[in-house]
Amino acid sequence: MSSVIERRLLVNYRVAPEAAARLLPEPLRPQLVNGYAVAGICLLRLGSVRPTWAPAAVGMRSENVAHRIAVEWDGPEGVETGVYIPRRDTASRLNAWAGGRLFPGEHGRADFEVDETPDRVRVALATRDGDTQVDVTVDLSDELRGSELFADLAEASRFFQQGSKGLSPTSNGRHLEGMRLSTNAWRVEAGRAVSATSSFFDDPDLFPPGTATLDCALVMRNVPATWQPLPVMASRQDARLAG
Repeated sequence: MSSVIERRLLVNYRVAPEAAARLLPEPLRPQLVNGYAVAGICLLRLGSVRPTWAPAAVGMRSENVAHRIAVEWDGPEGVETGVYIPRRDTASRLNAWAGGRLFPGEHGRADFEVDETPDRVRVALATRDGDTQVDVTVDLSDELRGSELFADLAEASRFFQQGSKGLSPTSNGRHLEGMRLSTNAWRVEAGRAVSATSSFFDDPDLFPPGTATLDCALVMRNVPATWQPLPVMASRQDARLAG
């Protein structure tokens, strides 16, 4: 599939490794940076979504959200990296129907509220099943400040560019379906999280107090991208998180 990433907010948390590990199915394990696991919320508006052979004019637009944990696993040629996505949600009925059927990754439905200016983006959402709520406001910044995960924007950019494989659980909990993000125009901007609430990261049953701390935010805008399916991976999965 081809698309344009019209806007992508990466709101990142540094997480105690043992808290992240409890949420991961085999064979995945947390990818650590400076002793922390890395997790977050990806708030993604895609435009011109279409088969690679189709013209951009016929493409669809959608608001989407993914909760993510950076992971690694042992592949046939060594250690591989990517993100585990316990939950994906979308405003698009088509995406919700097609996810897990026409392309990898099952999606729930969510209602989004977006307020965007050149210097500030606010995205709020609530899933239709009532399970997940998110409300984040991010300001664009001239540099990455205050992160304990990354020394600077360049380091953060490299980390997320290398984690281009996204793995999602199937509803039966036995497999992980994957997509790889590819672009020849990768670029990110620094952000500053003005505020961020997430019923996922604020849940003390998933993340006991002190185990998940807001770290930094990044912004991508107007980046052409393609999405390629990955081979299905066998997995053992906690069905409670497959949602």
